[in-house]
Amino acid sequence: MYRATLVALAVLQLCSSPSVHGGKVLVFPVDGSHWVNMNVIIQELHSRGHEITVLRPSDTWYIKADSPHYKSITINSSAGFDEERFGSFVTTMLNMRRGGASLWTRLSLEYELMVQFYQMHRQLLQMVEEMFENTTLMQSLRDDKYDLVLTDPAIGGGVLLGHRLGLPLVFNVRWTVQGEGHQAIAPSPVSYVPIPGTELTDKMTFTQRVKNFLYYVFTCIQIWMITEPNYKPFVHRHFGPDVHYMELFQAAEIWLMRNDFTFEFPRPTMPNVVYMSGFQCKPSKPLSKELEDFVQSSGEHGIIVMTLGTLVAKLPEDISEEIAAAFAQLPQKVIWRHQGKRPSTLGNNTLLLDWLPQNDLLGHPKTRVFVAHGGTNGMQEAIYHGVPLVGLPLMFDQPDNFFRMKARGVAKVLDIATVNKDNFLEALKEVLYDPSYKEKMKRLSDLQRDQPMKPLDRAVWWIEFVMRHKGAPHLRTESYKMSKIQYYSIDVMALLLAVSLLMLTVFISAVKFLWRRVFSRSKVKKE
Repeated sequence: MYRATLVALAVLQLCSSPSVHGGKVLVFPVDGSHWVNMNVIIQELHSRGHEITVLRPSDTWYIKADSPHYKSITINSSAGFDEERFGSFVTTMLNMRRGGASLWTRLSLEYELMVQFYQMHRQLLQMVEEMFENTTLMQSLRDDKYDLVLTDPAIGGGVLLGHRLGLPLVFNVRWTVQGEGHQAIAPSPVSYVPIPGTELTDKMTFTQRVKNFLYYVFTCIQIWMITEPNYKPFVHRHFGPDVHYMELFQAAEIWLMRNDFTFEFPRPTMPNVVYMSGFQCKPSKPLSKELEDFVQSSGEHGIIVMTLGTLVAKLPEDISEEIAAAFAQLPQKVIWRHQGKRPSTLGNNTLLLDWLPQNDLLGHPKTRVFVAHGGTNGMQEAIYHGVPLVGLPLMFDQPDNFFRMKARGVAKVLDIATVNKDNFLEALKEVLYDPSYKEKMKRLSDLQRDQPMKPLDRAVWWIEFVMRHKGAPHLRTESYKMSKIQYYSIDVMALLLAVSLLMLTVFISAVKFLWRRVFSRSKVKKE
């Protein structure tokens, strides 16, 4: 009887739960590490019976044409990530950083990044322009009757295509074409919301608030130099002269944020922002026999895992030599994803691999430290598995990501420009043998895991919500349609000021008039 009741309740729950059967999703992704986490969502959507179509440029690095989880449409374009070109860019950036810590070096780095981002957006918009002009392709996309567009707004192609097709937009987001995602949609007071790159917390001194404001101004200059010249004319040409390109981003139905407040500092948010930090994380699987044997050979000392992510396979040879020499001084075993020349200083305790199962190694009970570059995916997996960090941030948002981990006491961060055997070894020993790093990371892990719903399930639920209801306009503020004057109530303040001045003028005039009347009467009486 008890079992029958449970079965009946389960059936009732299934029948009453809203669902979407066979939805159709058009995905416009970003290549590289962004694709890695987008692919996690795609696979989950496919497992739930949805039909996925992925748009990809012909020169893409990571986005494969063939997959059991999606069908692809390949656009003949050079808007993807070319492995050789990106490797050359990384080498250039590293060499510039190693040139010194002067103001000129910092400005040179920022300029080089701005040039690269400008070119990336220009090539992307050329691809979208060709797509819009391809009437056969556009008609085919319309005929397929997709339910929504899932895109990463770090580039604007998916946003522009979604609006051209008249489809609801769902973002897999941390960055937009104007910077950090919250800045585009939520109130972001610079008094306590740190601008990415400042390496500040939400508790700022006066000097730090000055720094944060100056970074905000610099960010506005970057937008003016990189984003505006690319997107503004394109949007005016295709969507009308009265449309600002950021209105198209702010009109998205749901923003699936790849972070949460175990990683982010407290700040204002919006109803259509859904946090899915750690959605790509999962319990570890058993290692291969060869790798498990190597891990077990570490005994009580455990292992160190090192990888610099999907985009950076190798470091300059002299830095690799210094890192290998430091590893050789430790009793721990080391598993290092490394390509290129084998360091001559490599110790017997270090295993070099072209590829490693990062999640499975981080979840192994013998893993003691994770040496990483600071990509969001790696940070979230380290938090999920409770593994403290040694950071070698290279570029983009990586220094800022590691600053957040350092501020929480779970990471030791080194400058890749000045790293050597001694300071790298000192950093490793501090994180290995100071128990506070492990304890604080364990607390972060507990916070991230303690949720009523798995982050990936929450993300997919909201995607299906948009499918079921053909959008989510009730969660979206219409403030993006307001001008700056309206948004900041400058017109209201101007009106109230004008009325106040008018009333003050009338009052003063009345007082003067009455004073003259009284004064003239008293004068007449005296005469």
